[in-house]
Amino acid sequence: MATPAIELLASHYEDARFTFVGSYVSIEALKHHPLCERAVVDNTKEASNRYLATYKLAKNLGTFHLGVNFRNQFHASLLLRFTKTVVCISRRSWHSMFLLSHTPKISTAQHLVKQYSELAMTDADHWNGNIPNLALYIKPQHFTKATLGINAGATYGSAKRWYPERFAEVAKEFSDKFDIIIFGGPNEIEMAGEIESNLKSFGVQNYQNLAGKTNIEELCASIAGCSLFITNDSGPMHVAAAYQVPTVAIFGPTKYKETSQWMNEKSTIVRHEMDCSPCMKRECPLGHHDCMKSITATEVLEAVKKLGF
Repeated sequence: MATPAIELLASHYEDARFTFVGSYVSIEALKHHPLCERAVVDNTKEASNRYLATYKLAKNLGTFHLGVNFRNQFHASLLLRFTKTVVCISRRSWHSMFLLSHTPKISTAQHLVKQYSELAMTDADHWNGNIPNLALYIKPQHFTKATLGINAGATYGSAKRWYPERFAEVAKEFSDKFDIIIFGGPNEIEMAGEIESNLKSFGVQNYQNLAGKTNIEELCASIAGCSLFITNDSGPMHVAAAYQVPTVAIFGPTKYKETSQWMNEKSTIVRHEMDCSPCMKRECPLGHHDCMKSITATEVLEAVKKLGF
């Protein structure tokens, strides 16, 4: 969701070049940007002394003309401070105000793409407020047959996950039109296996289970090549949006107005309004998980059909 802000920076500042610093997953996705000079994984969280590790990372990075921090986190602010970059932008917080030069108040009552874009353009002159699409530069995989991608995972926690048997039920209904790919990370192999088992019990054979078998580049390329994507609120959901893949996204405990797909012309959300949502919890704090449990396979099937499939 930070990629539109990156595109705004690229178009606004002549001869811009980027150094991206972040988690392994984010760096693997962003390092393909044509203006990327360096892509550095921040492993300081794993260090015995994170303050010292942050200082050493900053000295390795050097000084920049402009630093933008998309994470409202103390060590991220400290990292920019240690680089001795003069113009550093971060959302206003007690640590950013103390450590960095530009700390605007950004309204949280809007999509995160808007929040990140406003943040990035804080020091820019004459920005017209227009925000581009998400952008990834990994080449899409080409599939010979129309392909349905199923993503039942969500790394944030179990509260965001719809049920494997229901994903399988939806996939079964479209198995005559699409080949099926089951996606998932290394921690979602068991969940993907449940979908696979259910598909087998339905007699469906035209599927691949790629859970735990792809790196980030392969994951993005495969999602980009899908004809249809059915997913929980997750990183892969945003990858699909970057490639304008028609998507049905299933939302439960999260703020869909802030984290839904950005500017995907063929996308829709399936969710139920609950008194307890959005709770933003990793696991259902009430133990019933009704925000997801009450969503039926029939509802998701209807959402797919409304997209024209």
